[in-house]
Formats: sequence, C-alpha cells, structure tokens
Amino acid sequence: MLVFSKARLVVLSVPKTGTTAIEQALAAHAAIAVLDPPELKHAPVYRYNRFFRPMVEKFIGPDVETIAVMREPVSWLGSWYRYRQRPFLSGTPVSTAEMSFADFVEGYLRDPRPAFANVGSQARFLEPRPNGTSVDRIFRYEAIEDCVAYLEERLGLEIALPRVNVSPVADLTLPESLRTRLTDACAEDFALWDSLA
Repeated sequence: MLVFSKARLVVLSVPKTGTTAIEQALAAHAAIAVLDPPELKHAPVYRYNRFFRPMVEKFIGPDVETIAVMREPVSWLGSWYRYRQRPFLSGTPVSTAEMSFADFVEGYLRDPRPAFANVGSQARFLEPRPNGTSVDRIFRYEAIEDCVAYLEERLGLEIALPRVNVSPVADLTLPESLRTRLTDACAEDFALWDSLA
C-alpha cells in the first residue's frame, strides 16, 4: 500500500495484480509505503478502513482517493498457481508444483479450501464497507498502462514499471465444465471484473 499525502491518494495492493512493480517504482515518492508484512502490504478495504483510514483522514484529510488494480479472475488464479510452483515452496502445503491448474481450481472451489488454494477473493478484498469506505477507482491489470498514466498525471511523475515477481510459465487451460463452475461460484469476482470500464 502506498499513501501520497500531497496528491491525496492511496494505492491499495491487491495481490497478483502488478502492485509490487508499482511499489518499486513509486515507494520513494510516497509519504507512507507499507511494504511488509504481507498482511499490511496487501491490506484489503476492510483492513484499510479499520486501521489506516482513520490515520489518513486525520492527518491528510477526508477527501483522499483510493485506487486499486484488479485482474481477470481466471488469470488471477493462474498467477497464484504459477507463483506457488516456484522451487522455494516445494514440499510445503502451499506448493502447486505437482498439480495441474485444473487441480488447483478444484481445490479453490472446495470448502474449506486446502492451503495451496487458500488465496482469497479479489471481490472480497475490494468489498465496500458499511460506513461507505470503498475503492474510488479500479483499473484492469490487463490495461495496467491506464493505471500508470493516471498515476503519472496525479503525481506529476514519469513512471517506468520494472518487471518483478514474474512467475514461471504454465498451462492454464481449464475444462469448460470447470470454468463454468468457477464462474458460478465466484460470480461476485466476475461481475466486478465485467463492471470495469
């Protein structure tokens, strides 16, 4: 998460949406850069609302804009699957090294989810709070250049995103029946994605 006091802007970091690259490019320009631990770096709207928003509003003002990036839901799950194939996770409960993407998605659809597929939901991450706290603007990961252009304009900077945290290439094909089950089970994620301009 990045907080820019002069621009009155907060960038929330949805996991697996390129926000590590944004943070590397812009952390030095932020008033507050929350880079660790992951539970704070990737604070969802409910955690931002509870812990960060009161501080931001007290010291910066109530009219601070929040933005985030969202990835197409199947691609987002594919990024998690590929990330968890990395050798440093081998032999751990979260490793996906010995399974197909279909196996990963089957795990994601189970209740409870096994450790390797327990990755949350973008819709839940971005879910507005009862007090009205919400993300003002959500950019599509697949059009990250729109987010970069917006940040350049808001911050008055030229931004070159580094290529970081790139996961191994993997086959992400799914049987049509499994894709349909995923779409039905994660309707909120797909609806939010479809609503983005």
